[in-house]
Amino acid sequence: MNIKDLFPITALLSSVLLTASPAFADINIGVVASMTGPAAALGAETRKAMALFPATIANEKINFILLDDATDPTAAVKNVRKLISEDKVDAILGANLISTSTAMADVANKEKVPMISIAPLDLSGTQRSYIFRSEPSADLMVERVVADMVSKGVKTVGFIGFSDSWGELLYKALAKAAQGKISIVAVERYGRTDPSVQAQVLKVMLAKPDVVFIGASGTPAATPQITLRERGFKGRIYQSHGVTSKEFLRVGGKAVEGALIPVGPVLVAEQLSADHPTRKASMDFVQAFEAKYGPNSRSTFAGASWDAWLLLQNAITGALSTGKAKSGTPEFRTVLRDNIEKTHKLLGSNGTYTMSPTDHAGYDGSAIVLIKIENNNWKLVK
Repeated sequence: MNIKDLFPITALLSSVLLTASPAFADINIGVVASMTGPAAALGAETRKAMALFPATIANEKINFILLDDATDPTAAVKNVRKLISEDKVDAILGANLISTSTAMADVANKEKVPMISIAPLDLSGTQRSYIFRSEPSADLMVERVVADMVSKGVKTVGFIGFSDSWGELLYKALAKAAQGKISIVAVERYGRTDPSVQAQVLKVMLAKPDVVFIGASGTPAATPQITLRERGFKGRIYQSHGVTSKEFLRVGGKAVEGALIPVGPVLVAEQLSADHPTRKASMDFVQAFEAKYGPNSRSTFAGASWDAWLLLQNAITGALSTGKAKSGTPEFRTVLRDNIEKTHKLLGSNGTYTMSPTDHAGYDGSAIVLIKIENNNWKLVK
């Protein structure tokens, strides 16, 4: 389905409920996003993407119920319980962070409600039975970074990252990808709200790494790069895929010029080669999104939200075609789950997805591209 043909949700979006009480046949979809709190910028992108979701599928009305988790796992759990027990949702999209998505997943899985996370949570075994995701793993993204380092002859790397689960996830991904190829000569951590990283940067520079990888996200990821450049570090600096926002560019200014970042293709859709598998899907999304929100308003975060919806939309279409179960029933939720798991080479804005009983992420890592910041914008490297 071409994105331009979809019927957008307009003024019905709210922070609590998007529609009035649905009819029996309506399909109800719960969406949990960080509309407030530290991750509010990510939640805002999910909400923007929702405006492109269709109002109907196969003549069945779709009701979207959007709840704010306030960037708080406890609130996220309350939201998912409400969506399941009170709103009788058939599926759930969200949340934006690993911490909130992981907390939600326990409930959704126990209640057997299919959930597609927009964050790259990593579950295994029975924990992932009803849980899927649209975001590529940190391992895939960091593998792309290390591949570039190796191609440039890098022998040593210094790491500066958050002192939380995201920083630890990126460090482990770096250690795994670099093993036997590149030596990690320094590892330093800092808090998201720390005003200075002078001490950490000095320790890393004393180790004299060829390059530095910053394992952080959002505007706080600019602080180490700014400090490294102020202290005279001349080597290449790699950032994680969690920094691709205009706010990061604004805060980092000239200091983040040249930063190398692994991303999904939607951010540089026009720059992709003609044979890139997702070029058309990426362009379709970008054109629709920027027609609504203005030039250069696209983001990988909005793309991940859109792709989560594409996965669910594809499953809903398949479930309706069977006629085996009605929406609002446990049977319909199970059919949805099964259809998500059968996803095969679905082209999204940020990649291609093929799910299986052993892979509920299904992201084809070949879609990942490397970009750099050039003239305060995103430039495709390769």
